[in-house]
Amino acid sequence: MKISKKRKGLIYKTIFILGILLMFWEIKIYRLTIIDFIVPLSIILIVGLITTPLALKDFQDLFSYSKKSSLYFWTFIQSTFSWGFIFCSIFMFSNYYLASTDIKTESYIINDRSSLPGRKYHRSERKPTFKIDYNGKEKELVFSHKYYSKMNFYKTVDLEIKKGFLGYDILITQKLK
Repeated sequence: MKISKKRKGLIYKTIFILGILLMFWEIKIYRLTIIDFIVPLSIILIVGLITTPLALKDFQDLFSYSKKSSLYFWTFIQSTFSWGFIFCSIFMFSNYYLASTDIKTESYIINDRSSLPGRKYHRSERKPTFKIDYNGKEKELVFSHKYYSKMNFYKTVDLEIKKGFLGYDILITQKLK
């Protein structure tokens, strides 16, 4: 069965949008997972590189590009943002949602403090961030803007953690002390 050009184009656009939507959900889970940034980034880029040659012929048929370099670039972007984020989401979701039920509580010393601006139209509601040393890795924890005014008084963070399915720890709760 041959798929029409119009339907193929719709499939690629749908997969691209799905990848973008999963990326936003994945960022939320990333903030709750203690994992080096390089791990999900590597998954996204490697899957993007692998799927680019597979999608190249379809892109050549579906879209017209004046330069070959533009074809390769946009095919890589499509493959990375769609398949890369889909595969990385599967990785992060399986670690998060299939995690163990055993919870442990540990206290960590705050090494550094900074803040992030609030959301649109609430930029002045800055969110405090605290960096801790978690088993030899630096982890940045983001808190609600209500902690911003007293952020310099906090010395430690208590974390409730459970072991993820793929071995990366997951934050359940975080309390400033």
